[in-house]
Amino acid sequence: MRALWLEDNKIDLRDIDQPRKQDEVLIKIRKAGICSTDLELVKGYYPYAGVLGHEFVGEVISSPFPQREGLGVRVGDRVVGDINAVCNQCEQCLNGRPTHCEDRTVLGIVNRAGTFAEYTTLPIANLHKVPASVSDEMAVFTEPLAAALEIQEQIQIKPTDRVLLVGAGRLGQLIAQTLALTGCDLRVVARHTRQQELLSARRIRIIAEEEIQRWRWDVVVEATGSPGGFALARRAIRPRGTLVLKSTYKGEMNVNFSSVVVDEVNIVGSRCGPFEPALRLMEAKQVNPTVLINDEFSLSDGVKAFERAAQSGILKVLLTP
Repeated sequence: MRALWLEDNKIDLRDIDQPRKQDEVLIKIRKAGICSTDLELVKGYYPYAGVLGHEFVGEVISSPFPQREGLGVRVGDRVVGDINAVCNQCEQCLNGRPTHCEDRTVLGIVNRAGTFAEYTTLPIANLHKVPASVSDEMAVFTEPLAAALEIQEQIQIKPTDRVLLVGAGRLGQLIAQTLALTGCDLRVVARHTRQQELLSARRIRIIAEEEIQRWRWDVVVEATGSPGGFALARRAIRPRGTLVLKSTYKGEMNVNFSSVVVDEVNIVGSRCGPFEPALRLMEAKQVNPTVLINDEFSLSDGVKAFERAAQSGILKVLLTP
């Protein structure tokens, strides 16, 4: 099969063997999305070599499990999948923290071939059936939308909260759409015109950096992954407020942790999230991630797709095998 392969900070289209794992479901990829993590992996963010990609919607081609009702997905179903494949035996798994499994593999990121290919495999427990009314163009956003919803899994957002979101890129747009559903007093820092237009279309209010009051925000979500974004978020959060870090940071940052202690700031790292609520929100048309799509390329033009995705202001580029 054809696949986009990453090695030595370069990607190229290769012919490789179709994946086969005895206890996993074989999935034909229908669409896959390029995200910021994929772009950072190419730059060397993490020492990964292999097939990239973890945002996808696909079709079940074969399963090692009997095709009976009540056993999850079946052959022919459209599916999306949790990216962490876990052992269910380690300390983290046994204590309800499977996304932090000590022996996990991560789709297209850690020791597991990804979805920028014609086929992939995942354990059946990772798969979620896509509702009929949710298009492929929507379903491919399930993983990042779930990541956006993880914020509300971790902390309570009250309608009375003043919430600041720093960053309105690929993930930031989805965070904004989901936070707006809580009724909170939400403001978003968005630098690019297209980002601002998308937010304004949903009546989500934008705030300029110079308008942000220091020490006034109950919850601040940092979604830029940049030192400047973190510094802005830190200045904004009130004493005993909650600062949610929704992006990873390349390398090390200088942080004045003494001020964090003095202000008693709660810092929450936030990563993967729940798939079923994400699918329900799309089924109910309460969020619309398809407005983020800028372009779609065939897998054979995958290198060009990555070049397009890396351009300033581009939100989402899709690949179709």
